[in-house]
Amino acid sequence: MQTAIKKSFICKNIKSYNLDKSQILSHLPKVGDVALFRVNKIGKHTRIQNYRGKNRLLFPGDLVLLAFGNRYATNQIEGYVPDTPQPEYHILGQGGVAGIVRTMYAPLLEKGPTSLELVAYATDENGRILNTKTPQRELMQVARKNKNSAKVILSVGTAMDSGKTTTAGYLCRGIAKSGKKVAYMKLTGTVYTKDMNFALDCGAHVVIDFSYYGFPSTFMCGEKELIHLFHALLHALEKDAPEYVVVEIADGLLQRETAMLLQDPDFMGRVNNVIFSAGDSLSVLSGMNLLETWGAKPFAVSGVFTSRPLLVQEVNAASPVPVLTLEDLDSAEVIEYLKEKQFINLKKHADLAA
Repeated sequence: MQTAIKKSFICKNIKSYNLDKSQILSHLPKVGDVALFRVNKIGKHTRIQNYRGKNRLLFPGDLVLLAFGNRYATNQIEGYVPDTPQPEYHILGQGGVAGIVRTMYAPLLEKGPTSLELVAYATDENGRILNTKTPQRELMQVARKNKNSAKVILSVGTAMDSGKTTTAGYLCRGIAKSGKKVAYMKLTGTVYTKDMNFALDCGAHVVIDFSYYGFPSTFMCGEKELIHLFHALLHALEKDAPEYVVVEIADGLLQRETAMLLQDPDFMGRVNNVIFSAGDSLSVLSGMNLLETWGAKPFAVSGVFTSRPLLVQEVNAASPVPVLTLEDLDSAEVIEYLKEKQFINLKKHADLAA
């Protein structure tokens, strides 16, 4: 029986392709390059999210269409696009990202990564390897068209699993309850629709993430590329005319792309408010100190720690910034916190002063 190819979510826009085995040992893969792999051994990833967003089980011998990419996930996997052809590759993300694992979260080490054999590259009719990413020049042109005037609320946190997505989703609920039209954007991370689906279920009118422009992940992207991606995604939301866009940035404050964006005056000049999520009371205070150093003081704090009343008491006693629980976020009154813009474009003002 011939095995059907399981096309992953990141390859959803790959409609037709040829399979080229001749470049397996000669081509140096780039982020977004599309290839066909055979599953050798099931490890951490037992499923792949298909092009329709459905999770499908994986078995040894399955053929899967994936895209090369990098991944940074402290509670999961650190992995990269290799700089030389390899005898074995790994699944880095359930949305369809392939590469080589460098490190894994310790509890996952026993399972190890799901291992792959590269079968062929997917090519167009001219023999060029297909790539999911929107070319940077084209992305920049789209970004320049952005005229979205929605207020941008940034959801950041101390680390992975600190509550950023839950905070963002419930904030969408509260904004929607106030009668305002709200969108959710996942700006950085590794492709997988779970967070977008959660925000949609919470009441966001429309959701979008970096994979809209074919990015398997944003780890190791350049600063200008991320800024272009942000404006291009805002432009894509214009047709839905949201009044607010809740933007989530993956991982923690010390992660490469997160730190770059929070210190970029052009990016922060487009942000109206920041909400900060943390796992415990001490991390609230240390994260707040770092954010204030960067000039990105949040209007409120939330996250995993708010499920523990004693930790909420500790934060309330030590910080002037309000603590918002899920109940607070899930209220139309949350809109009252968002009326004043916190940030200005520091670079623009410096240019005017000069």
